[in-house]
Order: sequence, then structure tokens, then C-alpha cells
Amino acid sequence: MKTPPRLIAFFVFAGLSIAAVAVGVGLWSYAFRIYAADKSAAAPQDDTTQLESHAIQPADLVKQLSGSDKPIVVCVGPHALYQGAHVPGAVYHGAAHTDEGIADLKKWAQSVPKSANIVLYCGCCPLTRCPNIHPAFSALQEMDFRNVKVLWLPTDFRTDWISKGYPVEKAQ
Repeated sequence: MKTPPRLIAFFVFAGLSIAAVAVGVGLWSYAFRIYAADKSAAAPQDDTTQLESHAIQPADLVKQLSGSDKPIVVCVGPHALYQGAHVPGAVYHGAAHTDEGIADLKKWAQSVPKSANIVLYCGCCPLTRCPNIHPAFSALQEMDFRNVKVLWLPTDFRTDWISKGYPVEKAQ
């Protein structure tokens, strides 16, 4: 019995589709490893103690967000993360590891009172290696903002916020 040409065409197409997905996943994984390696090299390791002293825990931020004196929450991580899910009410000004991201953050901050309660977060990777939090925090400190906190996400946004059931918004 000879295999019909349409059946052969189907299996060839299915095989190519699976191969394309596998290659795409492989390339994405490779690109992420390169990005993660760049991020870990860019993040200052000795600033963690300073960040810890300005940390706010996720549960505490959720309480503040439901109160009357809400802080300004600023995402300074990759835009794709912000679009996927972010802290309710958060504004996006980043990614702070880029010159454009820091410029955007500084431009936005010029119109914010220096006494404002600001919470920065990224969530792209472990906080101790984050290439975005350190430059954003330093930039606001240099601009004389003194009520700046860092959302303590030791692993990442998905693990330390979303998986724990804290509220999120999605970009429109």
C-alpha cells in the first residue's frame, strides 16, 4: 500500500512546524541566557545592603495600595514584563539599565514632589543581580528623593508577587 501524498505532506508540515517551534524555543532560551548573563554582570553586588534598608515587602505594599496614602509605584524593568502583568496602578519608566530608561525615569521624576513616597520594582530576576533597580534607585537618590523604597522581590515578579496571589494589572 502506497502512502497518499496528502498524508506525507501533512507529516512533513507537522514535522517542520514542530522543528520550527523547537528552534524558536531554543533561540529564545539562548537569548534569555545571554540577557541574564549581561544583567548579572551589570548589577552592582555591594548595593544590596543599601537596598535592603529601603525595602518594602510585597504584603506591606498591598496594604499601602488599599489605603488612602498610596505610594507611587514605578516599574523600571523590561517593558514586556510590565505589559504582561504589573503592580496595580504602577507606571512604567525603564528599563533602567539603559540610557533611555534612566532618561525617561529622570524626566518623569522632575514633575514629582521630592517628598513623594515612591516604590521602585523590576522583577526580571533575583534582586541581588537586577540591572534595573540599582541605577533607578541611585538616580532618584541623586535627584534628592528621600522616600524611595524598593519592592523586595528576591527571586522575580512571577515568583514573589504573582504566584503568591497578589493583585496585578495588565497593560492596555
